[in-house]
Amino acid sequence: MAKQMITILGPTASGKTPLAAALAEKVGGEIISADSRQVYRRMDIGTGKDLGDYILKIKDEIVKIPYHLIDICEPGTKYNLFQYQQDFYDAYQDICRRGVVPILCGGTGLYIEAVLKGYKLSPVPQNPELRQRLESKSLEELTEMLVELKEKNGSNMHNKTDVDSCQRAIRAIEIETYNLEHPMPRRELPPVDSLIVGVHIDREQRREKISRRLKARLEEGMIDEVKALLAEGIPSEDLLYYGLEYKFVTEYIIGNTTYDEMFQHLEIAIHQFAKRQMTWFRGMERRGFKIHWIDAMQPMDDKVKEILALWQ
Repeated sequence: MAKQMITILGPTASGKTPLAAALAEKVGGEIISADSRQVYRRMDIGTGKDLGDYILKIKDEIVKIPYHLIDICEPGTKYNLFQYQQDFYDAYQDICRRGVVPILCGGTGLYIEAVLKGYKLSPVPQNPELRQRLESKSLEELTEMLVELKEKNGSNMHNKTDVDSCQRAIRAIEIETYNLEHPMPRRELPPVDSLIVGVHIDREQRREKISRRLKARLEEGMIDEVKALLAEGIPSEDLLYYGLEYKFVTEYIIGNTTYDEMFQHLEIAIHQFAKRQMTWFRGMERRGFKIHWIDAMQPMDDKVKEILALWQ
């Protein structure tokens, strides 16, 4: 069997993926993505897949680091936590069976917590009547309803990190309502023992990296990527559902905002998203997870050595 799993988490733009790849090269590991949007094919620039990060040049040799749970479903589908938990566990078992080290890497705190803790989840069907009743409500009203439902359920799912649009909030309310009305035996997947490493980046450095990266992604063709998805026949409301880049760029393409407004609003939204990610990770610590924080700005070799010392 493989050694204990290593989890690398942190906010957007903290450099998690290059670190996970460098670590995987050292320990002979494979990476399992914990990103709720990188599961979608052809949504590459906006989700920040940066697949080049998994290709390393070691001396004169090119090393490709194997990764899992990226590009596994079609845009327009609604991938969810229940599916992620099963897909993670399948990949995790396969990696362990081969005696390889699994490295979980990403910024979707809910996904990470669900697999580490072994959340007991049930698949939740859509509720058209409930959706119809909720469709005229604002995000603020929906968020208020969701908070009340979570209190009744004693649930810590659906943190604001992942509920940044009305569609997502409605789906979260649908899940919480179903769980309240259907107390039932749920699928059980065991918790996973893992060393958890958080990549800490100073707030000002994070803001600067986010702004620089956003400009680069727009120059690399993020608008064309969204246009191509719309041209494929994916409804604009489905792209709005994915939030952040897809939400704001779609609004620009369909003529609801100017380019400058899109850039400004998107930049603010990504900064807020990174802040909410950190709030989730701090919450994980309060809920009993031990996260070893390391400085994002250290040289790569030093970060890898620090993790190896903790792991061994």
